[in-house]
Amino acid sequence: MTTNDLIVCDPKIMMGKPTIRGTRITVELILEKLAAGEPESQILEAHRRLPKGAIQAAIGFALRSLQRDFAYPVEQAS
Repeated sequence: MTTNDLIVCDPKIMMGKPTIRGTRITVELILEKLAAGEPESQILEAHRRLPKGAIQAAIGFALRSLQRDFAYPVEQAS
């Protein structure tokens, strides 16, 4: 199974958000945990249903999403 096969979007699961195949664990949740500094080992320990390569698949999905032609608004700090 490639990393692309690990990410699925099903409108019946988690309102169609990208999830790890066979789970209700969203790419968003994984990225939030990584951004908060949580180590991969801790994420895998807390979510034992995550298959091998799921964290890398989530990061890859985020990268591919950002590489698409789209302008992202950036809020100015006050």
